[in-house]
Amino acid sequence: MLARLASLLWAAVAALSLIVIAVAEPRAQVAPTDRDLRIYAGLHAAAATGDVAAIEQLIAQGEKPNLQDSRSRTPLIVAAFRHQHAAAQALLRLGANPNAHDIDSFDALTIAVVNNDLEMVKIMIEGGADVRAKIGFDNGSALITAAQLGYVDIVKALIEAKPDIDHANGRGWTALTTAVVMGTGDKEHKAIVEELVKAGADGDIKDRAGRKAIDYARQRGYSDLVPILEKAAGRHT
Repeated sequence: MLARLASLLWAAVAALSLIVIAVAEPRAQVAPTDRDLRIYAGLHAAAATGDVAAIEQLIAQGEKPNLQDSRSRTPLIVAAFRHQHAAAQALLRLGANPNAHDIDSFDALTIAVVNNDLEMVKIMIEGGADVRAKIGFDNGSALITAAQLGYVDIVKALIEAKPDIDHANGRGWTALTTAVVMGTGDKEHKAIVEELVKAGADGDIKDRAGRKAIDYARQRGYSDLVPILEKAAGRHT
């Protein structure tokens, strides 16, 4: 009876935490609106349409590559939102800051991650994006974002770029914890857990509720994840 009550209480706490997440999430990436796209001029317009020749000409004529729109989006950030790979490469080559943040503290790398745009992720990494940058309202990271969304190939690309694999966001969730809490135990999130553990992720880190990734896996019945997560325990003791 006590075990049953404890299980129900744990489930209630987990459900409440997800409600809190859902309330907080509207403060996410804000892409240029149709109105923004209509009024853009100069580099922002060229980035949005992928006009590399115009980008080169405008910067040669003295336009600054890191101009910001009303939401602090640089032309590079606009290119990331719009999947304009060649434009992003041109901007980076001509002096665009790969680590500029918009008004909501998101960078072009994280925007590419959210868009599941592996090519843009690689362009940004090669262009000097800081894979250890803290982003968003909860001080997350590109890796945490990719782990949440279940983008296996992007997680692999980010791991290769040597991020802070154990960085925890404002909830105390690392990428490993996030892959469990925000995943459904599906094959993509399982693969991400495997990649993170293989890369040395610390399975003993507790979140602000005092729980580890393996605790959430057990509570949710993700039996395939438990033996993987057990390999990540005791690494720093």
